[in-house]
Amino acid sequence: MGMNPLFRLTRSMTAAAVMAAAAAATTPIAVADTPLEYLGQWQLPPQEAGAPNRIGGLSGITYDPAHQTYYLISDDKTEHGPVRFHTARIALSGNGVDDVQFVGVQPLLDESGKPFGPNNFTSNPPVLAPDAEAIAYDAGRRLLYWTSEGYIHDDASGKPAILQPWIRVAGLDGAYQGEFALPPSFMFTGDQTAGPRPNGVLEGLSLTPDGRYLFAAMEQPLYQDGPATDENHTGLVRITKFDTVTRTPVAEYAYPVDRAAPETGFNGVSDILALSETSFLVIERAASLPRQVAVSVYRADTGPASDVLDVASLRDQAVTPMTKTLAADLRATPGLDRLDNIEGLTLGPRLPDGRQSVVLVSDDNFQPFEVTQFLAFALPRS
Repeated sequence: MGMNPLFRLTRSMTAAAVMAAAAAATTPIAVADTPLEYLGQWQLPPQEAGAPNRIGGLSGITYDPAHQTYYLISDDKTEHGPVRFHTARIALSGNGVDDVQFVGVQPLLDESGKPFGPNNFTSNPPVLAPDAEAIAYDAGRRLLYWTSEGYIHDDASGKPAILQPWIRVAGLDGAYQGEFALPPSFMFTGDQTAGPRPNGVLEGLSLTPDGRYLFAAMEQPLYQDGPATDENHTGLVRITKFDTVTRTPVAEYAYPVDRAAPETGFNGVSDILALSETSFLVIERAASLPRQVAVSVYRADTGPASDVLDVASLRDQAVTPMTKTLAADLRATPGLDRLDNIEGLTLGPRLPDGRQSVVLVSDDNFQPFEVTQFLAFALPRS
């Protein structure tokens, strides 16, 4: 249950190397507007169904370059272990992902310092375990930011029991260290006219390289912003900019989501990666598992986009959205012969040829017909 001592310097890493890695992490990533290059993948071997802290449900990934450590959050709502994050080391090369070693696991703790309890919908009040979806590492403060998208579930009397979404702050020991103030529009209202759609809330999270701002992305449009993004509808989802000092929202932008590919269900944002304060990689993912999945990575920029933080509804409004260009269509990527439910992405280390690596991970939903896969890409040189 405790975390392995990963935060000591390894013999191969000098103090100067750590300082250099930390400095590199604060530099905005500049890339050319050309496609990402796919390098290769690695798949986790099948896990035993009853294994404690079973590895699965990996919905977000973030990287600590100074210690060459990845943190991966699981969306397990205490069914296969506590609400938790895993730590891993990933060996990359020009040929893709050579190996992944899971080296630690840490429960995320509630305000009282205890692991979250399992769901109990019959208690009074009901106990609701968080639905963790995204994670971001703050190297300067040595903190983790993580989201729960919350949900609505009827209690024993048939009344809706609500766990509101959040962005929380945790130490590397999982301890609660506060949370961010969310826009009021992100709160569940219990009806279908305003607020977020259940299971379509805070799926993406990324810190700017300088650590000044945290960006959070909704998966689906708010009810008041328009219909859900399916094969008949495009949509605008909100990407919110938070100040990491005040932990309050300071701006918000509308990101345009494509229609879903036929037979893949709803399309939405499953993660974002801030390359700078204005430039991002965005995953759009639609999946009707086990048969259909479509994943695309876009390069997106705020550019002249409208600040919609104080705009109550995007429906029928003159809003300038973020711009985007396709960086990778994973369904049409040569050599990628299996594609699963991709939900997380992060920058990795520089590759031997100097290019910046990007690592993606899938959420297997703890289902036998899915896999946990790690995909390696390279950003083009600027």
